[in-house]
Amino acid sequence: MQGNNLPPKPEVIALYNQRNIKRMRLYDPDQDALQALRGSNIEVMLGVPNTDLERVAASQANANTWVQNNVRNYADNVKFRYIAVGNEVKPSDSFAKFLFPAMQNIRNAIVAAGLGNQIKVSTAIDNGALGESSPPSKGSFRPENRQLLDPIIPFLVNNQAPLLVNLYPYFSYDGNSAISLDYALFRSQSPVVSDPPLQYRNLFDAILDAVYAALEKTGGGSLEIVVSESGWPTAGGGARGATNIENARTYNQNLIQHVKGGSPKKPGKPIETYIFAMFDENTKQGDEIERHFGLFLPNKQPKYPINFE
Repeated sequence: MQGNNLPPKPEVIALYNQRNIKRMRLYDPDQDALQALRGSNIEVMLGVPNTDLERVAASQANANTWVQNNVRNYADNVKFRYIAVGNEVKPSDSFAKFLFPAMQNIRNAIVAAGLGNQIKVSTAIDNGALGESSPPSKGSFRPENRQLLDPIIPFLVNNQAPLLVNLYPYFSYDGNSAISLDYALFRSQSPVVSDPPLQYRNLFDAILDAVYAALEKTGGGSLEIVVSESGWPTAGGGARGATNIENARTYNQNLIQHVKGGSPKKPGKPIETYIFAMFDENTKQGDEIERHFGLFLPNKQPKYPINFE
């Protein structure tokens, strides 16, 4: 929610309901947003921001306080689904060493609150954690990411929690001139990547199944992946000039239809997926492109026609 022109939180909740959007990802426990979610029936993925990891990891009491203030105080009429502890934490980050203890402490606090069956505790990685990814069956995590993930994967297995993955074909496409736009936008009519016995017609499935293959190699074969972010920017440049409204509309609309049917490695099972983002974030730090992923304008009109059914 890094914008200074966004609609009031209750109006955003009304927009979710009007457009029949059933789930929301909140990156931090914004109290106004949590208040607006009361009684809405929208299922929520709530983030513990990277800036909170050290404090939450430092003691169980700190984690209990975080859960009391941001989960228990709302849990009677807000439907929490996941707690995402950290977002895209990299091994080189100064706070990386706090990620796993923070996850343990938050999980303990959730269980102590009697919410352990309802709310799953996980963390969100990006597909940069993959070293090898093509063909998908060769998928493996980078050695430096293994240090971070090796304790987390059995923790998720033991708690029957999914791994959250921020998955962006856009960035893979923009950084690799060998990838076709049709393959990135779900428009390829015939297989592009052969990985016998499986065939891949889109980059989303190829990246997703590469993460599944990497999990199988690290004791996480039973885990489900939830795609905690995916999207396509409408502006902001990019090396290959693919940031425009038509490509964003094509990607996101095709994504919504595609995830209903699963991937080649996990066919027939819908892929729980969260589109990034509801609105452009005009004050977000970083590259210009980061400010142009929104589906809606600040006046709540869709930036382009899209159907969430």
